[in-house]
Amino acid sequence: MICSKCGADSGKSIKFCTSCGSPLPQAAQNQPAEPETIVKEPEGNNPLIGFSERINDPAFASYQRQSTAWSFIFAGILAVIVIVGFFIYGQTSSEMDNPQALYIGLGIGGMFLTIALLSTISRMTDKQWDGVVIDKKIEKETRREKDSDGQYRMVRFTVYTVVFKTDQGKILKRANDDNATEYNYFEIGDRVRHHKVLGTLEKYDKSRDSIIFCNACSTLNDINDDKCYRCSCPLLNK
Repeated sequence: MICSKCGADSGKSIKFCTSCGSPLPQAAQNQPAEPETIVKEPEGNNPLIGFSERINDPAFASYQRQSTAWSFIFAGILAVIVIVGFFIYGQTSSEMDNPQALYIGLGIGGMFLTIALLSTISRMTDKQWDGVVIDKKIEKETRREKDSDGQYRMVRFTVYTVVFKTDQGKILKRANDDNATEYNYFEIGDRVRHHKVLGTLEKYDKSRDSIIFCNACSTLNDINDDKCYRCSCPLLNK
């Protein structure tokens, strides 16, 4: 075969010129054509596949504000009860006088408010992440519990754990004692999104599910429902 570039003669079975290295015409003709790539468009839009835009509904922000407010209200009520209780104790008890009893009450009441504040800060600084379910575990464990007679006994329980790997490579776990609902909801290979502030997970593909978790209050709902029956926030199924 004659090379079209340098004119050198090469054998018929040679694919490239032995002189200049250029492809020979016969070799080019004998090369199999690259297979045609056929891209099939999805038939219709399945609202149960993909991360829902309903997470941006104002109802979620409203729910979060109400949750934060109730957290501080509850902590404030506990703080007032403790402070008043210790003050009365200091006034009526011979074991402790005020202001010592009052100071203890103020300290415990302040602790309740601090816990509410730290919990709120933790939620507000939470970050969104995407990841994949990489493992599921079932483990039998034991713990000590005090019964009604004041006696301690060993109690067996089951821990259901779902393991996630974020797109940044971080390994995260969610475990529940004696509750397999979340364990059964997720399958290995499921792609998920952790929504910041709410701290809840959303599946990318919900097309095979009959239930869905509310991403506000985590209540289980039917997959065909529009809103959560408990908190009325939109379900992420559209």
